[in-house]
Amino acid sequence: MSDEPHTQIQQIQLPSPGTPGSQAPTKTPGRAPSASADSPGPVAGAWLTRLLVVGLVLAALNLRPAITSLGALLEEVRDGLHMSGSVAGVLTSVPPFCFALFGFAAPRLARRFGPGAVVCAGMVAITAGLLIRPFAGGTVGFLAASAVALMGIAVSNVLMPVIVKRYFPDRVGTMTGLYSMALALGTAVAAAVTVPMTEALGGSWRTGLGVWAVLAVLGVLPWLGLVRERGAAAPTSPSSSSSPSPGIPAPASGLRLGRSRTAWGLACFFGLQATGAYITMGWMPQIFRDAGISAGTAGLLLAVTMVMGVPLAFVIPRTAARMKNQGPIVIALGLCGLSAYAGLYFAPAEGAWAWAVLLGISNCSFPLALTMIGMRSRTGAGVVRLSAFAQSTGYLISIPGPLLVGVLYQHTGGSGLPIALMATFLLPQMVAGVVAGRDRTIEDEARMRD
Repeated sequence: MSDEPHTQIQQIQLPSPGTPGSQAPTKTPGRAPSASADSPGPVAGAWLTRLLVVGLVLAALNLRPAITSLGALLEEVRDGLHMSGSVAGVLTSVPPFCFALFGFAAPRLARRFGPGAVVCAGMVAITAGLLIRPFAGGTVGFLAASAVALMGIAVSNVLMPVIVKRYFPDRVGTMTGLYSMALALGTAVAAAVTVPMTEALGGSWRTGLGVWAVLAVLGVLPWLGLVRERGAAAPTSPSSSSSPSPGIPAPASGLRLGRSRTAWGLACFFGLQATGAYITMGWMPQIFRDAGISAGTAGLLLAVTMVMGVPLAFVIPRTAARMKNQGPIVIALGLCGLSAYAGLYFAPAEGAWAWAVLLGISNCSFPLALTMIGMRSRTGAGVVRLSAFAQSTGYLISIPGPLLVGVLYQHTGGSGLPIALMATFLLPQMVAGVVAGRDRTIEDEARMRD
């Protein structure tokens, strides 16, 4: 997958409803894609391109504050809703469960309504969930409202690599890095400012959680514009649609991802890194607080962990897109994580800032996984299926981790065993990432089976 500069960005045509599997137009080397009579003119195409970039960034900013803001205030929420440690573990397991459940539906929704419309609906769901959640009357209502927000996050999670592959096929590394960087920034900001913002707004955890709905509203606006403009863009003609290379089965009919080692490697790698990420977001502030660190500083430490993803989420995808095999990056990130957990186990307070930095580097497995999803299929339709399979299956794999940490935390009264468990998860993650990072595509594997 190349990430070299081109003279012109491909014009964007958002697929009309009922246009399943529409592909990005193919381009003749050295020539810009020609526009049909029904296609948007250069000005309209450039405007839609810029709007889509803004939409990707704002959507990415909203994909984690619902989770990390809760992690920063988990103790206050537990006290306010009278939750036990086990129930809090269930609460931190809700995100991957919702991501798996609703992620499987994302490709079908995208084929029916178009990816832009589905992401727009996802942003609306995030807004609604964040507005309702703080004022729910009890634990059940809180979980239900959280699920609404997480439903919106789930479909957007799956469709981000799809949109990048479809509309920026020669910029996969760059665009994946851009929205991964925005995602990391939103995660870090929510972790850092939730506690001080809550105190500034009167000290109520309900206000501290609900204020993030303002950012979600901003995330809705560009997608409303894209959905409105979609009707002005004509569907891509069959002659201009990209098709699989000769001898490679079409993704819609010839691929069985359940039989692909690459697909399973990606799913396991994605699931295990998600396990670590959601345990980190849900429990790391509490682990630091148990070591004698104040709530505000614990939130800042989580922010440091998350903010490491801002520059690295841009650098790692671009680097990975230029490499044939991403296994060395997988190993390097895993070793950083093992070092961080060792430090947290033996000296959590003394080296807290160093462990936060190392853990932040390790958590950059997420943008690496997204990049590999875009690189492990030759076609946009293949990326749709691979993204849904890897993310949904991966999130299913990640569900028990946060719950198990909550149970261990409650029954052992400390963080030692939960930290050891987190370190253990990194070992199979590294193995799965090496398998997923091999220089092959799911179409290659299907051809070898045939």
